Amino acid sequence: MSELTNDKEYRDWIVSIKSRVQASQIKAAVAVNYAMLGLYWYLGEQIIERQETAKWGDGFLQQMSKDLSSEFPEIKGFSYRNLRSIRQWVSFWNQPDSIGKQAVSKSDPNWKQVVAKLAPDAKQLVSQIPWGHNILLLQKLDRPADALFYVQKTIENNWSRAVLTY
Repeated sequence: MSELTNDKEYRDWIVSIKSRVQASQIKAAVAVNYAMLGLYWYLGEQIIERQETAKWGDGFLQQMSKDLSSEFPEIKGFSYRNLRSIRQWVSFWNQPDSIGKQAVSKSDPNWKQVVAKLAPDAKQLVSQIPWGHNILLLQKLDRPADALFYVQKTIENNWSRAVLTY
């Protein structure tokens, strides 16, 4: 076997196989992240809607956390803290001044419907970066227009959270 490791053709072939494995791992991680953030977006919309329409009181988010964590113990994203972050994240990106929404005036009686139509643009973009990056942007920035710059740069340049923090 050691003869193979000395063979240049074999070594080059193994390097190409390793590269393919790594590329597949990255693709899988990106797909999982996109699906998870799609779920988080749905949860955020549901939480916001229920807070506006249901008469469950302030404790429902804690109960939701307990119920989901109990049903899905292997998933760590259902903590009370994370559910609050999910709600904040969706609210942040659904603001009227988010991605191209500057033209929508809150005085327009249909502003919520207009914003809802534009929300998929935000969802599409922020789903391309990791959840930790999204949380960091929420903590550091007040305006979606400012956050959008960093989302786009993260996508273009593959910025790490450390780069965003700096």
